[in-house]
Amino acid sequence: MTILITGVAGFIGMHCALRLIERGERVVGIDDLNAYYPIQLKHDRLARIKAAAGERFRFLHCDFADDAAFDSAMIDVSFDRILHLGAQAGVRHSIDNPRAYARSNLVGHLNLLELARQRGVAHMVYASSSSVYGGNDSLPFRVEDRADQPVSLYAATKKADELMSESYAHLYRIKLTGLRFFTVYGPWGRPDMALWLFTDAILRGRPISVFNGGDMRRDFTYVDDIVSGVVAALDRPPLDDRMEKAGGSRSPHAIYNIGNHRSEELGRLIDLVELACGRQAIREDKPMQPGDVRETFADIGAIERDLGFAPTTTIEQGVPRFVTWFRDYHGI
Repeated sequence: MTILITGVAGFIGMHCALRLIERGERVVGIDDLNAYYPIQLKHDRLARIKAAAGERFRFLHCDFADDAAFDSAMIDVSFDRILHLGAQAGVRHSIDNPRAYARSNLVGHLNLLELARQRGVAHMVYASSSSVYGGNDSLPFRVEDRADQPVSLYAATKKADELMSESYAHLYRIKLTGLRFFTVYGPWGRPDMALWLFTDAILRGRPISVFNGGDMRRDFTYVDDIVSGVVAALDRPPLDDRMEKAGGSRSPHAIYNIGNHRSEELGRLIDLVELACGRQAIREDKPMQPGDVRETFADIGAIERDLGFAPTTTIEQGVPRFVTWFRDYHGI
């Protein structure tokens, strides 16, 4: 089977590509290699995939939000399923750069839906986000909860992706699965995420920013667990049986939370980074950032029931693994 992966040079994209290649699949990867964070990290991820895959990996340097360029790049490409992970990420960045999010996350997602429709693909799995829950204070977050009050443009684009997907599943009976990711971390992670920022600052003796006085909680989910859930979703398309799916659709469209089902205090994460680094952090309290939420917590009952998803990695295990990788990667 051949899987088309967008955002293949990204954090989750690289890990998913490696897992699929490991089990014998072929992967066609797309990425525009934009400069949201250092491009060298993306090139290094691609090199990791190429080393593992050989001829079973093909990379296309392409912006899937550019209609003409994307259509041209896809002309001679054949594939069985789509894993659409590419997007403009980052809650805070969306406040300063809203047009980048509309282009990549809205137009880009529509282009992938159109490709899925035109090719009659067996299944497309796409990345949504826990940010769609906005300021919801009913915990844990359930896929049945309302998610129509986003507190950032990033969240609004991800909710829009779910709505566009629902319309395509209804109109064209395309099998679609949306995954609401909860704070993914691990080796090869993103430099704008808290764990990377904390580790880098602590190892270099710089202060770390602790928002809202540390009164924040996140459902930190280790990347290996995430990949297991993504692959399970890819393997099991929702049925077109008019029955209600996770997320409420009666079309072949399911939406799942994919998290660790543990809401951890930010202070606990910092303690573990300090322990793994062997140094104490210099903590600077900062106010809550615009677009941020105080707590996330995933109810994963639906994905456990339907796909057998069962995360196993605690932050006590995952944080030291990240810090070890970070030291090796940067030679610190």
